[in-house]
Amino acid sequence: MDRDRKPIGLAIIGSGAIGRIRAELARQYPGVAWLGLCDIKGDLGRKLSEDTGADYFTTDHRELLALPEVTAAIIATDENNHVDPILAAVEQGHDLFIEKPLATRARESLMIRDAIAEAGVDAVVGYTQRFRRRFQAVKGKLLSGQIGDVTAVVTRAFMNRMVPLATIQRTDDRQNLTPMVVSGTHALDMCMWLMEGKTPVSVYSESSHKLLGDHGIPDTTFSVVRMNDGTIWSMSISWGLPEVWPGSVYGIEIGIVGENGVIDIEDTHRDLVMASESPIGHGYNPDGYDPVHRRFVDFLTSYPPGDVTRGELWGPMREETMSWFGRIHMGLLTPHATAEDAHNNLLLTMSMDLSAARGERLDLPLPIEAFDAAGSG
Repeated sequence: MDRDRKPIGLAIIGSGAIGRIRAELARQYPGVAWLGLCDIKGDLGRKLSEDTGADYFTTDHRELLALPEVTAAIIATDENNHVDPILAAVEQGHDLFIEKPLATRARESLMIRDAIAEAGVDAVVGYTQRFRRRFQAVKGKLLSGQIGDVTAVVTRAFMNRMVPLATIQRTDDRQNLTPMVVSGTHALDMCMWLMEGKTPVSVYSESSHKLLGDHGIPDTTFSVVRMNDGTIWSMSISWGLPEVWPGSVYGIEIGIVGENGVIDIEDTHRDLVMASESPIGHGYNPDGYDPVHRRFVDFLTSYPPGDVTRGELWGPMREETMSWFGRIHMGLLTPHATAEDAHNNLLLTMSMDLSAARGERLDLPLPIEAFDAAGSG
C-alpha cells in the first residue's frame, strides 16, 4: 500500500446540495491543497466559491478540468448531465468521484465504464450507504464466514413520494424515471456488495402504477433474482408512500440467510422518533419542490447523507468523502463502489424494469441492444 502523501488539486463539477457538502468537507481535509469549482449557474457556483474560499471558479467544466493544478475531480451535476464532465476528467487522467449513476442510459454507462478502464484512472461512485457503521459490521461478519455461504436474501425499501414528484418537475424524460433505477439502486448496491462474488443470472419483476401512473411512472416494483450459485434474492421498493411518511427519503429492511445463521437488518429509523406540535421540515428539499402536506413526526437520522449539527454534516456522506480523500491522498483501501459496480447496478435495475414491462422472466446478462429496444439506451 502506497502511503506517500499526494497533494490533492480538487475540481468539483456541480455546486448544488451534494456539491456543497463535498466542497465544505474538502476544505477540512489537510491533503486538499487546491480547490476549483464549476457550475453552469454562475450565481450558485460563485456563492459556494465564496463560502469555501475556493481557488478558482468557472462555468466551463472543461476549462477547470484542464488546469494544471487539478489532480482529482468530483462529478456532482444533475444525473442527466454526467457524461461530458466524466469523459473530460478521464481524458485528463484525474482520480474520480462520481455521484451515482455513471449515466442514465445503458449505452452511455457502458461507454463511460470502458473509457475509465481503458484510461486506467481510479474512479469510484457515490453509494453512500456503504459507509454506515451497521452495514460495515454486516460486511465484516459475512467476510469472516460467520453465517456460512449466503443462500437467500430478502430486501424491502420504503420511500415517500417526494423524490418522484420533485424529479418530474425537473425533467420530461420518464423512460428511466422508475423506483428501481432512481432509488432502488441504493438498496440494490448494498445487497450486491453484501453478496459479493455472486452474479445475477435471471430476474422476474412486476410493477404497479396505481399511485403514480397519471405521471407516467411506476410507484412500486417487486423483483426476484436468481444468482449463479442458486442463491435467491427478492427485492421490493415502493416510492409511493404519502408525503407525510416520517422517513426522510429512505428506509430498508434486509434479511440474509446463510448456511449456518441469519443476519436481520432493520434500517427503517423507527428507533428514533420525534413528534412536535410545530411543523417539521422535510429532509429531502430540492429546489422548486414545495410539498403540499406538513409533517409533525420524523424518523430522525433517516436522511441518507447524514444530519447537520452546528453547521456540520455528520453521517455516511462525511465518512464516504473523507475516506475518498484518504484513498487518493495516501493510497488507502476503501469500500467505495467502482465504475464496474455502478454500471452493473444500472443494468440490473433496468433489467428489472424491462422484466416488469414484458411480464416475463429474463435471463441475465441482457445484451445492450435489449435496452435500446426498451427505450433505455
